[in-house]
Amino acid sequence: MPEEGFSHAVAHKASPDQIVIMAAVQRPISVKCIYEKAPAPAWRSKKSWFLIAEEDRMILPETQRFMAERMGATTRSNHADHTPMYTAPNLVVDVVLEATREANRN
Repeated sequence: MPEEGFSHAVAHKASPDQIVIMAAVQRPISVKCIYEKAPAPAWRSKKSWFLIAEEDRMILPETQRFMAERMGATTRSNHADHTPMYTAPNLVVDVVLEATREANRN
């Protein structure tokens, strides 16, 4: 993807430095991964969490909600872009810690 694709579509909330890095380290998608059958998803047997990125320009929030509902996931929603691990890392850490605390209670 051209660098401007990251700033317009993938990571519009990322800093210029983050965008340069993402563009530099991206790898092309492998056609093989599209056709390879995936194993049974862990969410079928384990509790899961889903961070809905309300400003995602790659996967519509409505699609994310559908996926989360299908998973039976505990959802958290935020005005994040497609790359919250870069643009909202504290939010991602909070969701992971919440999931960890909940898993340790059971």
